[in-house]
Amino acid sequence: MGSVESYFGNLCGKEKKQEEERYVRANDRPFNLSHNYANNAIRTSKYNIFTFLPLNLFEQFRRLANAYFLFLLLLQLIPQISSLSWFTTAVPLILVLAMTAVKDASDDINRHKSDRQVNNRMVNVLIDGELRNEKWMNVQAGDVIKLESNQFVTADLMLLSSSEPLNLVYVETAELDGETNLKVKQALTLTGEMGDCIKDLSAFKGEVRCEPPNNRLDKFKGTLTVNGQNYGLDNDKILLRGCTLRNTEWCFGLVLFGGPDTKLMQNSGKTKFKRTSIDHLMNILVLCIFGFLFTLCFILAIGNVFWEVKEGSQFTVFLPREPGVNAALSSFLSFWSYVIVLNTVVPISLYVSVEVIRLGNSFFINWDRKMYYPKNDTPAQARTTTLNEELGQIKYIFSDKTGTLTQNIMAFNKCSINGKNYGELYDFSGQRVEITEKTQKVDFSWNKLADPKFTFHDHSLLETVRDGNPEAQAFFRLLALCHTVMPEEKKEGQIIVIFTNSSAFKQNENT
Repeated sequence: MGSVESYFGNLCGKEKKQEEERYVRANDRPFNLSHNYANNAIRTSKYNIFTFLPLNLFEQFRRLANAYFLFLLLLQLIPQISSLSWFTTAVPLILVLAMTAVKDASDDINRHKSDRQVNNRMVNVLIDGELRNEKWMNVQAGDVIKLESNQFVTADLMLLSSSEPLNLVYVETAELDGETNLKVKQALTLTGEMGDCIKDLSAFKGEVRCEPPNNRLDKFKGTLTVNGQNYGLDNDKILLRGCTLRNTEWCFGLVLFGGPDTKLMQNSGKTKFKRTSIDHLMNILVLCIFGFLFTLCFILAIGNVFWEVKEGSQFTVFLPREPGVNAALSSFLSFWSYVIVLNTVVPISLYVSVEVIRLGNSFFINWDRKMYYPKNDTPAQARTTTLNEELGQIKYIFSDKTGTLTQNIMAFNKCSINGKNYGELYDFSGQRVEITEKTQKVDFSWNKLADPKFTFHDHSLLETVRDGNPEAQAFFRLLALCHTVMPEEKKEGQIIVIFTNSSAFKQNENT
């Protein structure tokens, strides 16, 4: 399918020259536009108004049954072999094509809506010495943009400065690699000194020469040139589209790649016409039916030859043959007549039934209450009607660690300090007591920063800490410092912790 699109692109003169190096100049739109770099608009849909009909029909006629009935329709237009009216095949074929086209159009409209939603997101762009609120689709390579906490990264950026010490930023890369832990990026000291000074940022005329667009998420090579001095750029100084800014009040970045040139979209590739295993299976079944049909028609045609030679001449008195028609030609024409008469052997309704089932199952996925996430008010959403059968074909799941399949929820259950265990309850006889909902909990109401959802039942640990036990104090001091957890106070008195590196935690609950 990609070759067909590239062929038409060549006819229209749209073939793009292979880019060997990306050369971007900060705050110089005319210079960057002269290189014809892609803007930040994305497109994941398959069709538009003009290409829907030809491309969709091309895709549908790749199904053997549809191609067969089109061939059958052409045969019925030949009077010498047709015994049925052409509309007996045309009507069901048009019905099948129309139903499938409506379903494909519905899927693609949803893709267009998703694209429009992403392209119309707003971001602050530095233009003519002032920050302007612009749509994502209008961002160009070489623009300086400002991101704020919890915002998606608009495009592939070179980090210039941030609100954090040492020009650090923290990003979540869940949409790129599935990891929810935060990763640290750091800007060059040279650009970090500009801070959030709009005057200095708008006067910045650095030039970046780097690798062309590619799909390597973990590598980047480039050079920043400022006042004749060169500074090396690597992956630690790049923010990729699809990341989310976390625990950082603001940061500024220089757009290097936008839209289809970003690493996120380079990994997505072009939207392909995917065929599920059910489609392949139906094609195989239809091929077997074709084999049976043509074998049956061939046997009947051979029988027609024998009948024409032995008996057919006796009927020419009152049913004369057309001029030039002999037994062999009559048998050949009768073969195609049998193909038309026995066309019901090929089940065109099979594809209609499958499409209806796919559509119905996609609604069941959307309505599934067990897949509803009440915290974010997010239901399941099947963006394609073939999702259910694609999921049904999964046989193996490969996972590098448990955190990929579960949630990294850390709960303090028990600990051991100086050889003494805390967290379990024992009675006067030394027997372990089972903890239930009725077991008395430790009261942390005196601590304004305590998590109200946290429950602990061993009062002896709290007493040990209050008594000033040096080992206990050292234990909690190390627990508070020797990790990569970042505390953040979202509201007054409410502290949440975010793990910037979850590799040390392999279980859902850590003791």
